[in-house]
Amino acid sequence: MADDNDTLPTSDATLDTSGLYCPEPIMMMHNKVRDMASGQVLEVTATDPATTRDVPKFCQFLGHTLLDERHQDDTHVYLIRLA
Repeated sequence: MADDNDTLPTSDATLDTSGLYCPEPIMMMHNKVRDMASGQVLEVTATDPATTRDVPKFCQFLGHTLLDERHQDDTHVYLIRLA
């Protein structure tokens, strides 16, 4: 993951899963990446604390790259480059 937000790519698509709980955020991510191309970047916003575990596992399992994850209060933002 990048340390400097200035070096992060802009997202090609965004997905807001705020207010949803496991397994809905991951199910929505699966649906969203189906509409995207390899190499594109998806930004996901979530409020479910389980995403801190689920999103990295999602990326690892499917070969995507987790470029960045930020946590502020109850909001989690992930930047993912698709495999």
